[in-house]
Amino acid sequence: MSIYGSNKNRFQKFLNKKYRMVIMNDSTFEEKVSLRLSRLNVFIVFGIAIILLLFITTYIIAFSPLKEYIPGNYSDPATRSKQIATLLKTDSLEEVIRERQQYIDMIKKITLGKDTENQIPAKPVSKSDYSNINITKSKEDSLLRTEFNQQEQYNLEYSEPSAGSNGISNFFFFCPLKGMLTNGFNPTNKHLGIDIVSPNKDESIKATLSGTVIFTGWTLETGYVIALQHSNNLISIYKHNSVILKKAGTYVKAGEAIAIIGSSGELSTGPHLHFELWYNGYPINPKDYIVF
Repeated sequence: MSIYGSNKNRFQKFLNKKYRMVIMNDSTFEEKVSLRLSRLNVFIVFGIAIILLLFITTYIIAFSPLKEYIPGNYSDPATRSKQIATLLKTDSLEEVIRERQQYIDMIKKITLGKDTENQIPAKPVSKSDYSNINITKSKEDSLLRTEFNQQEQYNLEYSEPSAGSNGISNFFFFCPLKGMLTNGFNPTNKHLGIDIVSPNKDESIKATLSGTVIFTGWTLETGYVIALQHSNNLISIYKHNSVILKKAGTYVKAGEAIAIIGSSGELSTGPHLHFELWYNGYPINPKDYIVF
């Protein structure tokens, strides 16, 4: 016990031993600053300085942009939110691009006169078995249906015409070419439009509605072809032309000249216009909407 006590006293004396640090003028030896120090004071000062340095370093790293450069998950939450939003937007853009590409492929098939029936995706077939489900009408259900039908018959609401109700019947179509119809609309024989012969040579062909030119080109069977995209998913196609007057991407108004009648293409039997209307991806009879 005495040895432990003597060693402790000796260590305390070692720490508490006083020293004087004097700063003097080198030329006049005048004493400027005088400090009394001990080893314990020096250890305390250096310990506090190290702790402050560690605290300041940690604070700077935790609450400044420097943390983003440290390996690990130290990114800013706002930056991560922007990254997630960018990824979601990229996925949406990829989906839109895919749909646009399918739409463009469909238009190309239409303008080339190819069959598009097999390109329309079929409804997914459900594999669930509902044969064991027995559905019966209850008295409350019948009363509710009767009450709802009685209320709805007095509601007079306007609704936009849909594809099922022939939503383009309200359009005012401009006749693309005045003349005699030589061949009518016959989907059974793959004739998806009508043929019009004009009595005048080099007669101009007009746009049936305002829209944007989405295709101009030449094919072996149909010659010079021009296609216009209109509103409500409506497309008009003009085939066997001799000259195309508009370029793809040009916006034209109804009645504006877009081509010159001709007899280009192997399927042509003389100067005439083969005119088609496509609505929601299906061919329709132009005679149901236009007076020729």
